[in-house]
Amino acid sequence: MSEEVKRQINSIRRLVLIVDDEHVNRRLLGKIIEKDYDVIYAENGQEAMEQIRKREKTLSMVLLDLIMPKMDGYEVLALLHDDPNLSRIPVIVLTSERSAEVRSLQLGAADFITKPYDMPEVILARVRRSIELAEDNSIINATENDTLTGLYTKDFFFQHSRRYDQYYPDAPMDAAVLNVNRFRLVNELHGRLFGDTIITAVAGQINRILDETDGIACRGEADSFYIYLAHRDNYEPIVNRIVSEVNKATGLSRLSIRMGVYLNVDKSIDIETRFDRASSACNTLRGNYGNAYSVYDDKMHEKELYSEKLIGDMEAGVEERQFKVYYQPKYNIKGVDPLLCSAEALIRWQHPEYGLVGPGAFVPLFEENGLVKKLDHYVWREAAAQIRRWKDKFGVTVPVSVNVSRMDISDPRFEQEITDIVEEFGLQPSEYLLEITESAYTDNSEEIIETVKRLREKGFKVEMDDFGSGYSSLNMLASLPIDALKLDMAFIRKMCDNEKDMHMVQLMIDIAGFLKIPVIAEGVETREQYDRLKKAGCDIIQGFYFSKPVPPEEFEKLIEERVSRIL
Repeated sequence: MSEEVKRQINSIRRLVLIVDDEHVNRRLLGKIIEKDYDVIYAENGQEAMEQIRKREKTLSMVLLDLIMPKMDGYEVLALLHDDPNLSRIPVIVLTSERSAEVRSLQLGAADFITKPYDMPEVILARVRRSIELAEDNSIINATENDTLTGLYTKDFFFQHSRRYDQYYPDAPMDAAVLNVNRFRLVNELHGRLFGDTIITAVAGQINRILDETDGIACRGEADSFYIYLAHRDNYEPIVNRIVSEVNKATGLSRLSIRMGVYLNVDKSIDIETRFDRASSACNTLRGNYGNAYSVYDDKMHEKELYSEKLIGDMEAGVEERQFKVYYQPKYNIKGVDPLLCSAEALIRWQHPEYGLVGPGAFVPLFEENGLVKKLDHYVWREAAAQIRRWKDKFGVTVPVSVNVSRMDISDPRFEQEITDIVEEFGLQPSEYLLEITESAYTDNSEEIIETVKRLREKGFKVEMDDFGSGYSSLNMLASLPIDALKLDMAFIRKMCDNEKDMHMVQLMIDIAGFLKIPVIAEGVETREQYDRLKKAGCDIIQGFYFSKPVPPEEFEKLIEERVSRIL
């Protein structure tokens, strides 16, 4: 804080309330302090409380006599002590009895002034010191506590947790992280004020739980809470209690929360890591509303170490070309016999320590850490180079589709980068297919639609991947610039067992027919699936029924078969 700011703050006149049933005492004290402070008066405790509540935001000090009619000073101290909004106001007790000091301190008194008032300089010094201490404490609390919930902020929470460990090094403790499920949607549906009501209600329940056990808590991010508390074996009753009480308080009926717990924490690791582990357990429950809480265990720890190893090895993997692009064929089934028409580029990692690693193990990690763009660029170039090699070797083009993430397409350089790659390898844009998920269109539709329109004007073909997994409306679908719909494989897996899913597949194929764009079904594994899709009017099929993803040299056998059929 600058000296100028301090000077401006100190120049503000504070408001002081003098409470005494004797008029002479009130006026005498008033005369002593009125040069430096604005002064108001009350002649009993009842009148004092009216003044305090009326001016709780502006009142800086109460000078309080103890022996008064209607309501004495002890009652006033007790009321102030129990009210969070009023307890910040410092109180100096006016007394001639030394025996009153202990009880007054227990009730929150900041200092004492003894009667008679024969030392004005001492009185002024005590008033000034008590006000300054209270204001300093208020500033500290403003940064120490979350303004909405009153819980600690995360930084102070970690500091207090470390201090707690110093005082109680042998106490078994748990680290818990709690999140409100789908909180963003609650805010959107009911408004931010209602969302704040939920957060406040959750914090209130956490405080009540901590009243019954040793521990502290803070508000983390918008809808997350960190709790450091005495060890217990079962957290389901806590989760159920919070949900039940918050639903009662807010009138909701379907609020749910998820909690991750790191039980009996290892105190040799830092406090932040303990809560990272609890957070990892909490994140395993995303979208899983059947379980109330999850416990961090050795299996999760091993998975985290594995994930960190993959993230750390990514750069070397790209530089040393450990990543291998496999190709899964797509077959046009409109004719009598299926005909190879294109392929999808799929990434694998030939890791020096773990062997061949599938994309499910590393792609989500790289998406979270922003590394996926570098990996995508690697795949784009490898696929383009492979199209060129096959074109030169066999004299035919096998178009290859590559995946484009939301992160890629939102990059202003994306359009030029894709164009440069195609030109570098002497390809036509139509030979290079782009797969964009349905959710990418719906998340940022205007920006993506404009980008896709420009790419299609250049000759690129764009496939909407995972169609049916998102929420695009029929009106939106009719206006989207796409060249093919690729059905979400979840429908394909279930369509032979569930007629409703088969009807959904048929409906999506009919929609595509109405829009005059082909349908690609991926994940086709059986003859029954193939027959049903062919009968429904599906155009192209991809899946294990024809071939798993294979290295380029194995894929060439499929190209040779196609060329021989053409000849």
